[in-house]
Amino acid sequence: MPSRTKKFRGSRTHGRGKKAGRGAGLQGGRGNAGLHKHKVMYMLKYDPDHFGRHGFKRPQSIVAAKIAMNIGEIQENINRLIADGFAERKDGKVTVNLAKMGVDKLLGSGKIIEPIDVIVADCSELAREKIEAAGGSVIQP
Repeated sequence: MPSRTKKFRGSRTHGRGKKAGRGAGLQGGRGNAGLHKHKVMYMLKYDPDHFGRHGFKRPQSIVAAKIAMNIGEIQENINRLIADGFAERKDGKVTVNLAKMGVDKLLGSGKIIEPIDVIVADCSELAREKIEAAGGSVIQP
């Protein structure tokens, strides 16, 4: 029995028609080729949102998240904050400058056991209550 290739020797298209043997001929191109031409009905039916812009981009002033810190973190790292120059101890009270650290808001998770004055732009109510109960205060610049 002759091989299939041998059988088609001398024929121009080897039984495939004019374009079927070349590249992606029978499927009308590869990938998204022809979505504006011969595959336009396919695109309209199965992927109508393929072209164009969708949705919107929110302004960065709204999206930007505040950098927050809990009062428990201040209590745990009080000595390191003093060493780094973000806090100082005066008359038995520690003053912590979170604004200088780049922290935008103080949150109330954790415990605080010593009186601390905190300089911060924004503060939650729970954090303010806990600091004032320990004998400290929140200063907003």
